[in-house]
Amino acid sequence: MNIVNKVTVRHLKENKRRSLVTIIGAIISVAMITAVATLGVSFLDLLIRGDIEENGEWHVQYQDANVEQLEAVAKDDNTEQLIVTSDGFAAFDSAKTENKRYLYFRNFETQGMDHFPLALTEGRLPENANEVVISETLNTNSDETYQVGDTLTAGIGERMHSLENRKLSEFDAMQFGEGDTFNEELVDVEEKTFDIVGIIEQPGWEVSWLPIVSVVGFTDTNTAAAGDTFDGYVVASKINNELFDDAKAFANEQGIPSVDFNSDLLRLYGATQNDNLRTTLFSLAGIMMGIVVIGSVALIYNAFAISVSERARHLGMLASVGATKRQKRNSVFFEGAIIGAISIPLGILAGLGGIWVTFQFVNTFLQGALNVEQELEVVVTPMMLVVAIGVSALTILISTYIPAQKASKISAIDAIRQTQDIKLTGKAVKTSKWVRKLFGLEAEIGLKNLKRNRKRYLATVFSLVISIVLFLSVTYFTNNLKTSLEMTQSELRYDIQLYGGELNEDSLAQYANLPDVTEAGLMRQAGGEAHIPQDRLPEALLEEIERGETELIDDRYRYYVSVYAMDSENFEQYAEQIGVDPADFGQETPRAILIDKVVYQDGMSGTLKETETVKVEEGESLELLGSSINEMGEEIEPEVLANVEIAALTDETPAGVSASYLGNLDLIVPMDALDEIGFIAGDTYPSITLASSDPMKTEAEILEINEAGIDISNVFQRRQQEEQLVLLMQIFTYGFITLISLISIANIFNTISTSVQLRKREFAMLRSVGMTPKGFNKMIRYESLFYGVKALAYGLPISFAAMVAMHFALGQTFDYGFIVPWGSVAFVIVVIFLIVGAAMLYSIAKIKNDNIIESLKQENA
Repeated sequence: MNIVNKVTVRHLKENKRRSLVTIIGAIISVAMITAVATLGVSFLDLLIRGDIEENGEWHVQYQDANVEQLEAVAKDDNTEQLIVTSDGFAAFDSAKTENKRYLYFRNFETQGMDHFPLALTEGRLPENANEVVISETLNTNSDETYQVGDTLTAGIGERMHSLENRKLSEFDAMQFGEGDTFNEELVDVEEKTFDIVGIIEQPGWEVSWLPIVSVVGFTDTNTAAAGDTFDGYVVASKINNELFDDAKAFANEQGIPSVDFNSDLLRLYGATQNDNLRTTLFSLAGIMMGIVVIGSVALIYNAFAISVSERARHLGMLASVGATKRQKRNSVFFEGAIIGAISIPLGILAGLGGIWVTFQFVNTFLQGALNVEQELEVVVTPMMLVVAIGVSALTILISTYIPAQKASKISAIDAIRQTQDIKLTGKAVKTSKWVRKLFGLEAEIGLKNLKRNRKRYLATVFSLVISIVLFLSVTYFTNNLKTSLEMTQSELRYDIQLYGGELNEDSLAQYANLPDVTEAGLMRQAGGEAHIPQDRLPEALLEEIERGETELIDDRYRYYVSVYAMDSENFEQYAEQIGVDPADFGQETPRAILIDKVVYQDGMSGTLKETETVKVEEGESLELLGSSINEMGEEIEPEVLANVEIAALTDETPAGVSASYLGNLDLIVPMDALDEIGFIAGDTYPSITLASSDPMKTEAEILEINEAGIDISNVFQRRQQEEQLVLLMQIFTYGFITLISLISIANIFNTISTSVQLRKREFAMLRSVGMTPKGFNKMIRYESLFYGVKALAYGLPISFAAMVAMHFALGQTFDYGFIVPWGSVAFVIVVIFLIVGAAMLYSIAKIKNDNIIESLKQENA
């Protein structure tokens, strides 16, 4: 170690307060970088584990492949593990209701059962082709009861669409024909008998509204007959965006009929076929990393900038004894290296420790309020540590560069006289005469004090500006992330839906009285058309017409209109919810509420967009027509049903109304309006929606009622998953906001308190010439005001620019209006003055009792 570095180390030891402040600033910065990286990786890990638990661990599915093709898949370089399955359908003859028509047999090889969500409640998993385990829903939906040790006989075949001659999968809903007919059948049926060796929880693929109940068996390619085909699920060894094209090319080369991907899981690993989404993710990641790095640089830079100001005399003394510019510059870099060697390990530990403590509280909430089985775990990857260390080291290097350059230029005379930072020219400290007239002499002195040391003043303002930009940018980011997530989710505010049969008010009362039902509603849906002129179409439809994706008929666009009639009690609640008087309905002229917003995916860009459904105002009328296609599929002249007045426009849909699509209009009316419009009972489709405190129990009770022709759709699990995802995202984003807010506050307190410490001589001088404590406090308040106003003048425009950049990045995938978070802006304006004032008063309180003579004699704090 050369002599200059030894002197630097000694100076750090002698100025413990300043060294400690600098180290703390660097630790906070490194902790922020580590915490943000850990938070992101850990949250992603939670989503990955949740998806694997729900849908199984696989990445690529090769469908209907023979044994030779599966052998080629197993030998492929990117195949880490191959899971072979086969499936088939059998008629569910003992089903209680018609909505469960099939036993779905899904067979795995031994290793496959570890990669798919099979949770045993009783018995064991099958070990040969003669054994099966049944889903617990089999007994729930069957008139017969099956136990471990019983046998199950079924005729297993393929499920085919009888008109279109295509194979149907377990994810296809029932293919209804006219009347009570179904357009599907089982073919190639072979009767088999199995021993039941276990019972499993309802597997993830067995969605409640699909017509299947699961039976899981064993398959073995070694005993396959000629012509047998299987599905091969691949766990890929390398996951990247090339996976999609490579798998398709491989399937084509081997003659495999089709290939599918576990898109949800792959997206969590960062692989997606949507180029727009990939652009969005990379853009947002770049913006957020930029915000974090800028905040870190600001935090550490301020500490080093103030450190160099304080060390000016020390550096001048080194220059007076022959230290070169390079040696002075390197002394600052060496100080940065020492600070980094101490702060980076401590900062990483502090970041990981803070996230661990946070997760302990969050996990309690997840399991209690959200019923999420998975826990957030602190995930530390080697790459994450390398990135955290690298970014932190780079941040410290950048933060020390400007102070080091400044240190190299300090001359011996200026440093010893300490005049390099103080500007005493009249122009430099000139203030407006209005400052004294409006705020008094103390305010003018305070402003002159700031201007005397402009660099220190700007360092403090820069710290405040960065804090403002950090908070508003992250707030905007999190709000839009939540909005984007909600655009991809459906709005399901009920647990169970009943449809078909002769549902009516009596049925509603019957189901509403079930023990656990908390809300119930009856709705009748009818269909019609509205032919809308071109000048009333939204831009989205006009663009489709220009591209030739749809067309006008007689200069009008043919909208399909869904009319939803609600029972009186629920309609009154819905109308009041959106601010409409229910008494205004039921008049001689039919009136309706129009859902005026729709989310759709643009066919050209693949972007999710939000748009109005039609250009119409409240009070205007729509001519509602009957269908222009008869039962034979022939074009006919539609009859006019009614002129419906639009009573209100809203984007809130009631329970039971599915998300609409572009080119469709949804009208909400009270039940008695159906007669006014001209619909007859046979034209409508009834449904009942139920919210329940125990949806699974309620479903079992409905099955016990066994009302003829009633189908049940239990959407509780789907709705719960979507709500959990939204709430998890809120926890992540608001945790991020809280973290950034704390870092910003620490940054402000660190900068201001250090600045005040360095001004002890200045404050002592003012007190020595007669400034009273009251006048001194008044001066400090006005300095805080000047700091806040200056910071907001720069911080708000920069924040808006960052918001626009993030809006543009999100616009690659999600298209909705730019919304300024005015609430957050107002919050920042108030809080910035409070924090600055509190930091100034706190710092002054620490030095107000200092001896004036000792402070005047002191060179540095």
